Amino acid sequence: MGLKKELNDGVAAIFRDQWTTRKGRNVPEPEDLKLSNDAVDFDRATILYADLAGSTALVDSKNWWFSAEIYKTFLLCAAKIVRSEGGAITSYDGDRIMGIWVGESQTCPAVRAALKINYAVHKIINPALASQYPSQNYKIKQVVGIDTSSIRAARTGVRGGNDLVWVGRAANYAAKLTDLDLEPRTWITADAYNKLRNSEKLASGKSMWKQYSWTQKDNIKIYGSTYWWPIND
Repeated sequence: MGLKKELNDGVAAIFRDQWTTRKGRNVPEPEDLKLSNDAVDFDRATILYADLAGSTALVDSKNWWFSAEIYKTFLLCAAKIVRSEGGAITSYDGDRIMGIWVGESQTCPAVRAALKINYAVHKIINPALASQYPSQNYKIKQVVGIDTSSIRAARTGVRGGNDLVWVGRAANYAAKLTDLDLEPRTWITADAYNKLRNSEKLASGKSMWKQYSWTQKDNIKIYGSTYWWPIND
C-alpha cells in the first residue's frame, strides 16, 4: 500500500468511525486506550503547564551544554514537585512540562506545585547556578499556567510511535497562560481560583493573588501571583 492511500484511508477512518468513551478515575497510560476513536472522559481535571521563559534567547546566546543544564535542572525540579503533590506528568515538550490532577483533590495541590516551582527557581536553581557559573550573570525565569475543566484523553499517533492527547479547555488555557510576560510567575483561571482554599489564597492574612483581565481571551478574569510556597527538607 502506498503512503498516499494509507493517509487517505487513515483520515477517512478517523472522521467516519464512531467514538467510544468511558468515565475515568485515574490518569491513563497510552496503552489503556485504542488507536481508534477511543477516549477516557473526566468530568473535571486540573492541568498545569510549567514553561521555561526566554529559552529561545538562551539557546541563541549560550553554549549548548549550558542551555542543556538549564533545561535539565528546571525540568527535574518541576517534575519532582508535580509528583510530590500527587500530579501525573503527561508530557515533556522541549522546555516545558505538563502535569494533570484528577479526583476529588486536584486544584489545590496543582497550585501548590506551581508555587513550589517558583520557590525552586528562586531558592534552589538560581543560587546553584550563580555558585557554579558566577561569570554567566544568568537567571532562570519560568511561567506556570493552571486551569480546571472537563477533559478527555485520546490516543494519537501510529503504531510504535504514539501518545495521549488531552482535549479540553484546561489543557489549552493552561498552555496559553504561559505566554503571559508580566511580573507574576503563576497564572490561574477564575475557575481554578474559585476551587482554592484560603490556605492557597492567603499568606499572613493577605491575598497571594492579583486579579487581571486576560485580553487575549475576551478579557476573562484570571489571577496572577508572585508568591512561592516553601519546600521543606
